[in-house]
Amino acid sequence: MQLRALHQDDYSQWLLLWQAYQAFYQVEIDEKITQITFSRLLSSSEAMHCIVVENEQQLIGFVNFIFHRSTWTIGNYCYLQDLFVGQNTREMGLGRKMIEAVYEQATAQQCSRVYWLTHESNMQARRLYDNIAVNAGFIQYRQNLAP
Repeated sequence: MQLRALHQDDYSQWLLLWQAYQAFYQVEIDEKITQITFSRLLSSSEAMHCIVVENEQQLIGFVNFIFHRSTWTIGNYCYLQDLFVGQNTREMGLGRKMIEAVYEQATAQQCSRVYWLTHESNMQARRLYDNIAVNAGFIQYRQNLAP
């Protein structure tokens, strides 16, 4: 298995994983947003990035992350926005490996923090997260404004 940056020719395989990720969270993201997201993940002028896990020329997982400014530090923060491993390849340590790869990227960019959200009911993921990060105890509030 190999962790690597997302490539342009990964779209069809990435899309299948992206759709499975949406199904897991019971959301549906518009196709136009999906295409724009994919192009942003590939663009060197964007702060969005993607690392994929490839096994025998098949993508089996991805992690999307975003570097952004903070009012609390000089260095950027890194927001790990999406992480997904295909159903058949869970419990193999891939989630941990992808998060550690994001830690490496964030360290290289001199970020002072990597953080993420997960749903409180996602117990499988939370078991991993409790071992590799600190639950800061914050509650998210939101007001959706536009699609």
